[in-house]
Amino acid sequence: MTIAEEAESRGLHRVGARPTLGNYLKQTWERREFIYELAKARVQSQNQRNRLGMVWVVLKPTLNALMYGFIFGVLQGANKPHDFPVFVVIGVFLFEFFTSSMNGGAKSITGNTALVQSLSFPRLTLPVAQVTQNFLTLMPMVVVMFIYAMILGTTPKWSWFIIIPLIALFTVFNMGVALICARITVHVRDFTNILPLVGRVLFYTSGVLFSAERLLSHWPWMVTVFEFHPLYQTLSIARGLIMNNSPYDPSAWWVVAVWAVCTLVVGLLYFWKAEERYGRAN
Repeated sequence: MTIAEEAESRGLHRVGARPTLGNYLKQTWERREFIYELAKARVQSQNQRNRLGMVWVVLKPTLNALMYGFIFGVLQGANKPHDFPVFVVIGVFLFEFFTSSMNGGAKSITGNTALVQSLSFPRLTLPVAQVTQNFLTLMPMVVVMFIYAMILGTTPKWSWFIIIPLIALFTVFNMGVALICARITVHVRDFTNILPLVGRVLFYTSGVLFSAERLLSHWPWMVTVFEFHPLYQTLSIARGLIMNNSPYDPSAWWVVAVWAVCTLVVGLLYFWKAEERYGRAN
């Protein structure tokens, strides 16, 4: 029997060793209060650093919606979607949640090197805390999004409450993306320099500012591709739930749900496999 086997038989485990997936998830769940408190503290710290505090959280996507809405509204002309101002507000506000989760998740390990190297805990808690932080930031943004929709002439309706399960699925999807980006960044530090470009490309190609059915009507195969686009379908459902006379295909729920579950499973397994490497991050 080797020394390692002898130690294992007596309940001694190698420092930084990767636990089984079940134990890994259990350990992370046991730290759920820490995850929430860490996320809440970071939101408060972020607001204190900004002179405008929480106002800036809403002001940033508002300014983006005004700027991009004006530019792309002019460029699209007659092809712009129905009720375009509300269309853009919904797209920009929800897409902000995705990009902040992707970018923040990518830095969740490498940006906390001292914590990762000095304490023993499941590293999964860090990207989960990051997405939780972004979720807490999203809540006031959603409220303001509804207010903007009413100001712009949208009639409140009961379907607005269905945005809750949609945001839940969107959060699951963003969690998977954050986990994947977190591990990639550990291996390739320059990945964080590429992510802003990736986010910008997705911003322009995910239907944040256009309707594929209207703008790409002459290319049916491209419209079909967008029917399986997770971000596009998430925004389509949100607009269908909030806007007046903006129907959507109910099958979009299946597209979003399948993408969310598959992305989380892949992201979790991919992140967990490299657990032993995170302690050696430098």
